[in-house]
Amino acid sequence: MSKFFEDFKKFALKGNVMDMAIGVVIGGAFSKIVSSLVNDIIMPFFSLFTSTTQFTSLKLVMRPEVLDEMGAVIRAEAAITYGAFIQNVVDFLLIALSIFLCIRFAAKIRDRFLKKKEEPAPEPAGPAAPTQEELLAEIRDLLKEATASASGIRSE
Repeated sequence: MSKFFEDFKKFALKGNVMDMAIGVVIGGAFSKIVSSLVNDIIMPFFSLFTSTTQFTSLKLVMRPEVLDEMGAVIRAEAAITYGAFIQNVVDFLLIALSIFLCIRFAAKIRDRFLKKKEEPAPEPAGPAAPTQEELLAEIRDLLKEATASASGIRSE
């Protein structure tokens, strides 16, 4: 049994599992923020064009509910609640847009950071390279010495 707990501990503490758990927690909080954005800020604007601030109340009643004299439901209503579907689509689109913008912003920051990191540091100034005239003079002197030593004459 202790082997089981050791294996579970190794699994649960792996980097990917912890990252996923953190992502789920942050995703839940992010979902609440987006739901508030939809319900409290965006949907009131839609209410100018529709009769309601919540799409969830929109439905197509196929069979109305039947009530008795006391107001108790005898037969439940049969309805297609297409408003809930529309509300979920709006939520999804806003969540997808928000995630896209966050990822795009993070990618731009990462690219800027990597560009700064990749830029090579300026090389320290070393000794100045000889000019073309100095190289030619050196070659001339070497040729004079080579010819003089080959003929046995010493030059000064």
